[in-house]
Amino acid sequence: MSHLQQDDNKLEYEDADKEQGVVHVEPEDPASMPESLRSLTDEERRALEKKIVRKADLVILPIVGVLYILNYIDRQNLSAAKLQGIMEDLNMNTQQFATAIAILFVGYLPFQIPSNLIIAHITRPGAYICVAVTIWGSISAATAAVHSYSALLAVRVILGAVEAVFFPGVIYLLSAWYTKNELGRRIAGLYIGQQVGNAFGGLIAAGCLKMDGIHGIRGWRWLFILEGCATVGLGLIFFFFLPEYPHNAKMLKPIERDMAVWRLEREAGAAEGKEDIGTMQGFLIGLKDPKIYALIFMNMMSQCMGSIANFFPTIVKTLGYNNIKTLLLTAPPYVFAGFYYCGLTWYSDRRNSMYFPILFCLCLASITYIISLATTNTAARYTAMIFMPSGSVGPQLLLYKTINHHMPRPVAKRAAAIAMMNAIGGTSNVWTSYLWYDGPRYFAAFGALLASGFIFALTLTGYRWFILRENRKLDAGGDTARETMKYGITEQMIDLGWRHEGF
Repeated sequence: MSHLQQDDNKLEYEDADKEQGVVHVEPEDPASMPESLRSLTDEERRALEKKIVRKADLVILPIVGVLYILNYIDRQNLSAAKLQGIMEDLNMNTQQFATAIAILFVGYLPFQIPSNLIIAHITRPGAYICVAVTIWGSISAATAAVHSYSALLAVRVILGAVEAVFFPGVIYLLSAWYTKNELGRRIAGLYIGQQVGNAFGGLIAAGCLKMDGIHGIRGWRWLFILEGCATVGLGLIFFFFLPEYPHNAKMLKPIERDMAVWRLEREAGAAEGKEDIGTMQGFLIGLKDPKIYALIFMNMMSQCMGSIANFFPTIVKTLGYNNIKTLLLTAPPYVFAGFYYCGLTWYSDRRNSMYFPILFCLCLASITYIISLATTNTAARYTAMIFMPSGSVGPQLLLYKTINHHMPRPVAKRAAAIAMMNAIGGTSNVWTSYLWYDGPRYFAAFGALLASGFIFALTLTGYRWFILRENRKLDAGGDTARETMKYGITEQMIDLGWRHEGF
């Protein structure tokens, strides 16, 4: 076979694999590979790499997807319970209900950073996550037993503290299995699970509303009982199946472990399973990187926009339909959002771009807010609601992809950065809970969301300028490239031609 034919075949393989979300990392020096991989041909290495990614997709993604559905159902079911009489039963007013929504984040936010610092240094991250799932399912089910406003607040704080393990932990776990150009679609899959959770949450809530009074139990109590018990059961089952890190994963053969670890090391210029950077040291390295502060602030703006999920049934209720129809109408926007995320991340991965996809989401979200502010027409408002979750939550998906692109190593720094961005960014869910009081147009809430989108766009543009400047330094090489080492880039990463991708 001629060299030209070999090159053509290689391009065909790469194009086909890219469509499947597999990105190959080719070695410049075969000696850099583990000994077990050196005797393999390029085609055999590609086949082995595809097999590893396929295993991860078939085992890890379905499990974390289902768990994230449960995570969001358990976190958001209070907003559905509002339509089922919980405010009347517990003698709550509008401000007290807003506090019940917001107080979950009092437990949720501060525990994320220590949790992710722990998960970076344990050998069974899957077991750690599933134990947390089982505990929060039990707490969620226990919400059915509350009979006072103060008891509800106490349960919500504890629920938030335990749920803090899940999302940043799963993002970190995925980043330990997938290369940065594969990660976007997998995070998209997680967010699709979020939207499925929101959609099914509304449908399940509508069903539980019809159970009102069965065995003398109110419908909103049945909602917490059924969803909590389902979470406990699946958490116990998945405890035995959610895998470890690639370097010690029992589901991989030894040669597959070597390939899984090497391809990540080769991409980022450091060793996933061999770093000796301590937990606190990695955290302090993260604090010295100015990129983390920009990403945290952008996530605060993004979480502000995404806070519509906490009150989406309330927003849909402004259309004037009864409670059952309102809950059913919450499902289509979330189903559409799932398809939207697939297209969004496909474009981002294909074009290796994040700036313009995020900017598009911000424009789409802003249009939906303006329509909601401008009119009470049913058709216009529901059309805006269809696109509202897609535009509002879409930027978060790409921000988590960005942080894994721009802060891959050391792993302790990456874990801390993910947790900091999610925890501090999530504070927006606290103060936005008090904005939904002047319906049906909700001038305060939609005005704040619109302002957040504008500020987000300005910050994003400034961040893009900074990253492009740093990339020019890296491309220049030599002492100019070494100036970037103060931001956590290593000598080895510079030698391998590493750069901040995606902008």
